[in-house]
Amino acid sequence: MPETTTPSRNAAREVRHRVTRGGERFWKHSDFSGLPASAVSQALSRLARGGELQRVHKGLYYRSRPTVLGPSRPSPSAVAEKGSSARLDAAGLTAANLLGFTSQNPARPEYASSAQAASRALRHASVHTRRPANRARLTQTEGALLEFLRDRGATSDLDQPRTCQRLLDLLKDEGSYARLAKAAHAEPPRVRAMLGAAGEQLGMPERWVEGLRRSLNPLSRFEFGTLGCLSAAKRWQAQ
Repeated sequence: MPETTTPSRNAAREVRHRVTRGGERFWKHSDFSGLPASAVSQALSRLARGGELQRVHKGLYYRSRPTVLGPSRPSPSAVAEKGSSARLDAAGLTAANLLGFTSQNPARPEYASSAQAASRALRHASVHTRRPANRARLTQTEGALLEFLRDRGATSDLDQPRTCQRLLDLLKDEGSYARLAKAAHAEPPRVRAMLGAAGEQLGMPERWVEGLRRSLNPLSRFEFGTLGCLSAAKRWQAQ
């Protein structure tokens, strides 16, 4: 009699088919929606035992590629990003590198997360927790920009004029600036002040810039650090 093909066996074959044709990448159970969860779990475990996948974290697998030094290995930063259930934004030197302010890569990648505590998947990274949850609609670049402003540009390896010009170049898109201006209302006042100063210098629509100004205590003064070279810094209460 012909061999009976069960749904679980079909699912296992589909998982293997996708993995073997997917090239170098990470795989999660959620990548196989529509297939029986138990069959997906068993198939991924079987592929890991057979050496076709590497299990890098609970529920996270990596498909390597051959190199002259042997199979490729996932970077700790990539494992951290893929293994976290909360949004992660680049922070510190990691953010400065992403944004083009430095060519340095920190020994431990640095992130900011809205989570109350860092997950075990991030044990190889430095994580700032409890960031505002309203960054959800921002791009990764925009999230990194908020972190860069929190640091007052201190992680830039460029001189002051070039740091400010690079920041302005990154903020000149009106759609991006509008999203940042909205998200910044949950950020520290100094971030709103620096973003407002940059927006004024760029000639951004008054409704966004004035919204930031009205959110500030007019008696407060803010340390702009490296970003004190923004032409409107003094009008935005820079020390």
